[in-house]
Amino acid sequence: MTNLADVEQISHHQKNAEIIARLERLPVTGRMQFMRITIGIATFFDAYTVLAIAFALPQLITEWHLTPAYVGAIIAAGYVGQLVGAIFFGSLAEKVGRLKVLSFTILLFVAMDISCLFAWSGMSLLIFRFLQGVGTGGEVPVASAYINEFIGAEKRGKFFLLYEVLFPLGLMFAGMAAFFLMPIYGWKVMFIVGLIPSLLVIPLRFFLPESPRWLASKGRFKEADQVVKSFEDSAIKSGKTLPEPVVKEINPQGMAKTDWRELFRGIYRKRTFTLWGMWFCVYMVNNAMVTWLPSLYKQHFGLSLQTSLGYGWITSGVGVIASIICALMIDKVGRRPWYSAAFFLAIIPLMSLSILGAKSAMEVVILATLSYAILQTISFSLYLYAAELYPTRLRAMGIGFSTAWLRAGSAIGPVMVGLVVGGYGIQYVFSVLAVVALIGGLVTFLFAIETKGQVLEKLSP
Repeated sequence: MTNLADVEQISHHQKNAEIIARLERLPVTGRMQFMRITIGIATFFDAYTVLAIAFALPQLITEWHLTPAYVGAIIAAGYVGQLVGAIFFGSLAEKVGRLKVLSFTILLFVAMDISCLFAWSGMSLLIFRFLQGVGTGGEVPVASAYINEFIGAEKRGKFFLLYEVLFPLGLMFAGMAAFFLMPIYGWKVMFIVGLIPSLLVIPLRFFLPESPRWLASKGRFKEADQVVKSFEDSAIKSGKTLPEPVVKEINPQGMAKTDWRELFRGIYRKRTFTLWGMWFCVYMVNNAMVTWLPSLYKQHFGLSLQTSLGYGWITSGVGVIASIICALMIDKVGRRPWYSAAFFLAIIPLMSLSILGAKSAMEVVILATLSYAILQTISFSLYLYAAELYPTRLRAMGIGFSTAWLRAGSAIGPVMVGLVVGGYGIQYVFSVLAVVALIGGLVTFLFAIETKGQVLEKLSP
């Protein structure tokens, strides 16, 4: 005999399946675009602040008499903070919701951006960058989970990655701001400019709904229904026809309580360790290069500040172009083949630099930019892939835990560059980075799974 609790549980699973079916059929409307742009502004600012320090440092090295090791520590501090933020806020978002966490993290990194304006020494800047990193580290993985939870399987790759393109655009914008403004106004202008997008997103956040997938997973079906209905109404008002929702059987585990240990059990164990390896390798290489290149051009090759900043801007700009190509193509090519090929292809320009000796700035500009652009297609789109590999109950936490390795790689990379350049020479840096890219390619080729075109709940029960 079926008891009342069993009946209620079956009813909950059915309601959850209906919410998911209605979400899967939604077209991309103006309201969905507004949501993507609003969250995208925060992601843009996150990217900008990541690279702003790289462009400010060539001036600060002279002003504060910073050693290469100290420069590496300042760059690394932001990533260590991001590691802490990714783990803590990723877990918190599973308990209290996506929007509450997004609001707090955005306020935190804005406050610390203002603090950086008043830094008076290398140590004060290091501390402010660490605390700012806590905010940015929490914002990005939660935002990625949030965006992914609104869009259907067939449109998910392109929709999400056109949002994620704002990250490399933020990197490029940092280069533009540095090139045109820093020689006139000094390093503090980098942090002043960075406040503009953040001040826009704080009021816009109040027009965003909570994730209906998260609400449904918590049994808050009335709220989830209201959110989905608002998107359905938006689609109908824009003249689009909604097909009948196709309700599919979903795993009852989908509404289970969040348990971080599940990341290391069953099908999720291999996914977790594979993601960790991919994140660590791609960010160790790319952030080591992009954060150090402006300083290397100025200190090692003796170029002017403006020329150094201009070369750094070129690298970021080519990365944006590569990212847009990836966003438009990845739903056709697939995640696993794209990532494997990108890791292996990036080795060629890195080893070329090592063999040639990186003797001229132009060699570095051309070959390092090529490698960076190839790997940028992985680094900016792994948020999509990570979100596809975990169920709603684990998504923000899984992305947070895995991106902690992004932060670890990003922290270790600049420190390693500083030590290798100081002890052995610039050409050996590129040999080490080529080995890291090779490891990333092998991990991806051997262990990654394909996810394109599959419903989130089917991929991750």
